[in-house]
Amino acid sequence: MSEVADYKLVRNSTVGTDLTEEKAKLLAEKMSVRHLKDGELLVKEGEADHTLFVLASGKIAVTSKDSNGVEETVYTMKEGECAGTRAFVEKTPRKATLRAVGAATVYTLTPGDFEDLLDTYPRIAFRVMRALFRVTHANLSRMNQESRQLSNYISKTGGRY
Repeated sequence: MSEVADYKLVRNSTVGTDLTEEKAKLLAEKMSVRHLKDGELLVKEGEADHTLFVLASGKIAVTSKDSNGVEETVYTMKEGECAGTRAFVEKTPRKATLRAVGAATVYTLTPGDFEDLLDTYPRIAFRVMRALFRVTHANLSRMNQESRQLSNYISKTGGRY
């Protein structure tokens, strides 16, 4: 028997904010657990993996290649955050690489397991999708704010460093 995700961590994650204890247990039963060592790759930019990831413990570096093909860290995930929402929902290739920073534990949810949940417990699926929408909206808002700050900086300095 494989390891089961801790429903308490699922409930306290960004995808479980609207779930009762009972519903978090049902979602956790659909998730797999993956333990990563320091530097271990979870998923690579460009891959066709559509799994949703929830960081249960540790840290995950989110990296992306710049215009010169150099990989740089764009974000470091914290416990309870999720990654892969776009690939999960739209079934598109990964836009970033995810790699463990130290030991990390990640809960995974495949689209197939989510669709099973949708068939059996549609209200849980609805609440998870609502949470994913909030995560996506928050990321977009953060990016817009950073873009405005950069634009303000450039206009104040004339683009000079």
